[in-house]
Amino acid sequence: MDAEFWSGWGWPLATGLIGFVYVGLLLAQWWRRRKPHQLAWAAGFVIYAVAALMEAYSEYSGGWDETVYRFYIVFAASMVGFLGLGTLYLISKNRVWPTLYLVFVLACVGVFLWGVFGVTLDEKDLVAGITVGGTALGAGRSFPRVMSLPLNITGTLLLLGGSAWSIAKFWPKREYRYRAWANVLIIVGTLVIAGAGSMARAGRTVGLYPAEMVASALLLAGFVLAGTLERGAQAVRERLAAEKAGDQSS
Repeated sequence: MDAEFWSGWGWPLATGLIGFVYVGLLLAQWWRRRKPHQLAWAAGFVIYAVAALMEAYSEYSGGWDETVYRFYIVFAASMVGFLGLGTLYLISKNRVWPTLYLVFVLACVGVFLWGVFGVTLDEKDLVAGITVGGTALGAGRSFPRVMSLPLNITGTLLLLGGSAWSIAKFWPKREYRYRAWANVLIIVGTLVIAGAGSMARAGRTVGLYPAEMVASALLLAGFVLAGTLERGAQAVRERLAAEKAGDQSS
């Protein structure tokens, strides 16, 4: 297998199509329980899937349409913010903090979109694939490219920090330990996608698209497992019933 195979348009196309299946699973879970964290995660995966299809388009066509590129840059950054928002909703008993973070994310996305559509792109960097990162917008610390940082940094910290907190909380509880393992999957998925993205920005793009697919699968599995308490509650009820039956028979 050569580098061209691992960087082909088929990988992001498959990731995007599978991503919409993930969205359907999360929306089905939300429909049953109507919890805001499930809706936030579904929004994150919609953005993820659309961004992956944009990557596939750039690889297939051999370049970036300017409008598609502008939306892609914002989507690629905001996805992590919405996933982090879902984690914050899940672990917060008080809705104030996730609501404030939602306002923060929407404000950053709005400013980013406004800036991206107001800047002249550097056409020499509008080449196929994610190898260009945000370079067509300008230097790394320039506006609007810098707007990706508050979304990526805060979203990643919430994903990793919230997952670590959940692992510490649920690991001692046997019936809920599956939620600890769910958060291990979220951490691994976050690290995979962050690592692959960092390597791509450094120019090492081979394997990026398969890594995105693996990361999305790990994140989805973690979110589906972490997003419900019914399994643990049922296990607790069964244990208590068994203990009661044992006491009555003794």
